[in-house]
Amino acid sequence: MLKKLQQRWKVNGLNLVLIITTFALGGSLCGYTGRKLLMLTNLEKGFLWFILYILLITLLWPLCVLLISIPLGQFSFFKRYLIKVWGKMSGSSNNSHYKCNIAIFASGAGSNAQQIIHQFSDSALINISLIVCNKPGAGVLQIAEKAGIPSLLIEKERFFNGDHYLPELRKQHIDFIVLAGFLWKMPAALINAYPKKILNIHPALLPKYGGKGMYGSKVHEAVIAAGETESGITIHFVDELYDHGEIIFQAKCEVTLHDTAETLAQKIHLLEHANYPGVIASVAEKQNRS
Repeated sequence: MLKKLQQRWKVNGLNLVLIITTFALGGSLCGYTGRKLLMLTNLEKGFLWFILYILLITLLWPLCVLLISIPLGQFSFFKRYLIKVWGKMSGSSNNSHYKCNIAIFASGAGSNAQQIIHQFSDSALINISLIVCNKPGAGVLQIAEKAGIPSLLIEKERFFNGDHYLPELRKQHIDFIVLAGFLWKMPAALINAYPKKILNIHPALLPKYGGKGMYGSKVHEAVIAAGETESGITIHFVDELYDHGEIIFQAKCEVTLHDTAETLAQKIHLLEHANYPGVIASVAEKQNRS
């Protein structure tokens, strides 16, 4: 149960202990304060007393929890948590209260990342909080700088065998990860930390033309060499295998006898730019409501 809470809230073990402690101390403070306030009314314990007590602790609990969270360093978490709770209790849309923080992982020029950033620049739902890149000098880093978005340059050993940069993701309160031309395989620890919260886009109609080494022009060359009459894009959740996770969306385009890898790539880019942001928004909205 504790492990599930840790994954759901995307916190480390210490923060999980502090969060649970905040819940406990906040509840105790709330109950104590409620009883003290009722003592001032001189009411005897009875039906009315219990009704008033329940109303008082309902009103006091958010304030008490926030108060306790400050010295324990959990104010940011509980602020977000209470906003979500209020959204569900009031029946209003979570989207109007809380933005889903997304990290984009990219390795190259960043055309998809650029489109995603542009699409959500004024979004009430999505906040692009971090750009993660594994190649110094990659174009996506310049895109991040121009957009005023923090960037994180990662190195291979720490990504695969160290802490997988989870502390940096948690510091930015990342809720969701979007892969946009990111060429490294995601380590199991990241997938476990973000279950069904990592999206990838592949430039072919999976399960065909996927797997290790199948990216960019290599995919388009394979499609043309096989004599396919159509290709397209696949947006899917990421699991521990290359291009294998649950498929969410596909869009197709025609492959003609005159197509080259370059012309097919142009068709695929149009599909990516037209569809990826919308699918991201749809999936993030569902996750935000869960």
